[in-house]
Amino acid sequence: MERSIVFDILASLQRLFVGYIPAAALGVLIGLLIGVNGVIFQIFKWIFQIPRSITPIAFLPIALVVLKQNELAAIAVIFTSVLWSLIIDTATGVRQFYKLGNNFRVAVYHIFNALRMGIWVAWFTVIATEMLIGGRGLGAVVWSSYQSSRYNSIIEVLIYIGVIGFLLDQLLEVTGTFLS
Repeated sequence: MERSIVFDILASLQRLFVGYIPAAALGVLIGLLIGVNGVIFQIFKWIFQIPRSITPIAFLPIALVVLKQNELAAIAVIFTSVLWSLIIDTATGVRQFYKLGNNFRVAVYHIFNALRMGIWVAWFTVIATEMLIGGRGLGAVVWSSYQSSRYNSIIEVLIYIGVIGFLLDQLLEVTGTFLS
């Protein structure tokens, strides 16, 4: 590969964390607030299910038009890809907390399950947006390798993507298990 893969890994991780961390914090907070009341939960569960049902990458053209910068648009898409699921799944965990006699472990399980699913969706979205907008990042390397018929590079980068995704998932699984 002509360029250093380390910089592309760091670019992808930076996009991931800049989009994921605020979405995780906001999603868990809103989910906790919505989950406290059963009626509010039922109403918002259906409302948030609509944007949750849209494939995250479909938001990229709108984000590019509105934000006019590739990097900001990518981060906004990553943010929105995670937010809806985290809200719904956290609120579900709070409802289960009440239903099962204020069982804290149930709520923590649901929240960390949502965080794990969210990191996977965010990581998928990072790679897809990088393939579309180019620049730096693992997704951009995969796409440019494809365009220049460097198939060994594609396989190498796919291994990096898989290992990083696995490690992020395991970090959240271990943390969730420890806390519950």
